[in-house]
Amino acid sequence: MPIRVLVVDDSAFMRKLIIQIIKDEPDLEVAGYARNGKDALEKLQRLDVDVVTLDVEMPVMDGLETLRQIMATKPLPVVMLSSRTAKGSETTLKALSLGAVDFISKPSGPISLDLQSVASEIGEKIRLAASARLLDTRKVERPGKPAITFKPRTSPKSTADERKKLVIIGSSTGGPKAVEEVFYSIPPNLPAGIIVVQHMPKDFTRSFAERLNNIFPFPVKEASEGDLVENGKVLIAPGDYHMTISSDYRVNLNQEERVMFLRPAIDVTMNTLPDVYGTNIIGVILTGMGRDGANGMSVIKNAGGITIAQDRSTSVIYSMPRAVAEEGNADYILPLNRIGGVITELVSTMD
Repeated sequence: MPIRVLVVDDSAFMRKLIIQIIKDEPDLEVAGYARNGKDALEKLQRLDVDVVTLDVEMPVMDGLETLRQIMATKPLPVVMLSSRTAKGSETTLKALSLGAVDFISKPSGPISLDLQSVASEIGEKIRLAASARLLDTRKVERPGKPAITFKPRTSPKSTADERKKLVIIGSSTGGPKAVEEVFYSIPPNLPAGIIVVQHMPKDFTRSFAERLNNIFPFPVKEASEGDLVENGKVLIAPGDYHMTISSDYRVNLNQEERVMFLRPAIDVTMNTLPDVYGTNIIGVILTGMGRDGANGMSVIKNAGGITIAQDRSTSVIYSMPRAVAEEGNADYILPLNRIGGVITELVSTMD
């Protein structure tokens, strides 16, 4: 059976282009189209739909409100279409937090040429969304979730001798929301540095870092060349750059060849960490498609570090954690709501 897609966009030209891309894919089918969120909600009541592509900016009812109502009344996999502007990326991150499975960033430049250039991405992400596990965010338990009014920010002082513990988190599809859930259980004074490698374009990693920085009591920033990895501080690998850590605990960025078509790649970061941190590494792989991180987790485990994989039941896409688990490289296989607490406990046991 083909995957039936509802296309929601206020631009007739954009609707036509997206519809044509879907029609050109033999395993996809256009279930219908809508001009705005209100129109979409009405059509969802009578159409058989597997996936929704949803524009962020629309009149009558915008993408975020439409997404909220879809998730509250008829949860379906939703792929957002967003501009690469700062406002567009911020809104997209909010949409992912509300339950959207993934997003496609609209390229700049001549719109017809640019959209056609990402036709394969649109098809791939629709297929991925159709296979995703939708989680009821209303039922997610957040142990010890604090109120979102955190001031002042505090982090433990890091001397050269104290910068010896690191948490490295890798994630892809479904990752932004999963990382948020993990962070709810991590205290502001964690005596370890934290690095996040999330598969995301360069236009969006800065907004991702800023969003996390505004929500949580510990500092979060998109990593820059030469940044120091410090206790109680989170660094997000910037889109389109591989990230490694040098022997003096500083960030090195490069644009060397993509690994499995990815940059940043989780494996690239993980593979270099034992030389710096020895056994004092906690590697975490969250939801995502593919197997990025599987090799890196093997390297961390073989070096004496600790490895955690998200379990199937709470993963939007179980592919990345499954690769780690099936290869025997997960010391812990945990539901999402337990990972942050276990990280905190494990850090406290490290020398």
